[in-house]
Amino acid sequence: MAPMPLEQTQADQRAMSIARVVALANEAARAEGTDPADSLITLSEEPSATEQVWRVSYVRRDFANHRGGDLIVYVDEAAGKVRRIVYGQ
Repeated sequence: MAPMPLEQTQADQRAMSIARVVALANEAARAEGTDPADSLITLSEEPSATEQVWRVSYVRRDFANHRGGDLIVYVDEAAGKVRRIVYGQ
């Protein structure tokens, strides 16, 4: 599959929305001492009838050898802000 041109990616509103969510979550993760580049990142949409909240999880790359240290950032897409930060086990 050929790479998608930047203009086409920027025209995809959902893709750009997710990019903004991840950027906000990355900023929060760095402020909490977690380097996104050193993490496995998962993104999921939280079910809600009234708002669009995304859950961005940061897990150590060597998670099999460590316990704890997960960071979960909940981002309110419409408000463009972090709702809360949770530390996993």
